[in-house]
Amino acid sequence: MIGQKQRHVVSSAEPRSFPGLMDLYERNYMQLRRMIPDLEAVPEQACSSLPGALDLHLNILERCKYTTTISLTYYFEDEEGRFPAPEIQVRIYHDAQLAEVIACGRRRGARHRTFDRFRSDCSVARKWQFNRFLQKWLAYSLRQGHAFLPPLSGELWAAVCGPASVPSTP
Repeated sequence: MIGQKQRHVVSSAEPRSFPGLMDLYERNYMQLRRMIPDLEAVPEQACSSLPGALDLHLNILERCKYTTTISLTYYFEDEEGRFPAPEIQVRIYHDAQLAEVIACGRRRGARHRTFDRFRSDCSVARKWQFNRFLQKWLAYSLRQGHAFLPPLSGELWAAVCGPASVPSTP
């Protein structure tokens, strides 16, 4: 069959493989950008509150030219006090449009369980596991309606809600 063009089928990356991990990083980036559309305008600490849902807390840990590191968590109370869970730290790579879990602590309520991608014994499969968790959690949070939006300026508030509804500043 000389002269016929060969057709190459592009398949999705295999789970727990390096290409699969890169695919997760890209998907997590897209979901985070849906949740935080204007990352530069969001304050260092923000909370997304919805009726009937846990408050989702965002902390900007570091802002750099090409990366931003954030923490996402819920807060729970037990006999030992208030604690964050799952407390995920994510590095967002703006130029590459990727988001990677770099640390995770206190999954499923266990206070001292941790993940740190900077450890030398951290395998691709383990990174894939935590980034897959983030992907599912972000999808769930977005379905609930969680979002982190910058505060509206007085002008924008008036344009959206009408001039009579502009909140007064203390």
